[in-house]
Amino acid sequence: MEKISTDRNYADFLVEIKSRIDQSRIKAIRSINKELIKLYWHIGKAIIEKQNQFGWGKSVVELLSNDLRRMYPEVSGFSARNLWDMRRLYEEYKDYLFLRQAVAEIPWGQTS
Repeated sequence: MEKISTDRNYADFLVEIKSRIDQSRIKAIRSINKELIKLYWHIGKAIIEKQNQFGWGKSVVELLSNDLRRMYPEVSGFSARNLWDMRRLYEEYKDYLFLRQAVAEIPWGQTS
């Protein structure tokens, strides 16, 4: 094993495998970010639609936040403030057709 670890071909092989792992990790992170952005967009849209449909006021956001945090205690991101941000994201950009199509393609987040 010692002979292989000092072999130049092995060193090149190791670099190649590391590069493949790094590329896959970046793709996975982007995929996760894409799905999160789509989820946030949908939640914001759903809040607005239900408020309009049922005449619910601001308190629905606080109630939804409390219920989601209780249902998913291991998941962060469902604070009332974050839900308001999701609502605002949808409200501010819903009329931008290019954004609706591209929103999930934005590579936000950590990439390394």
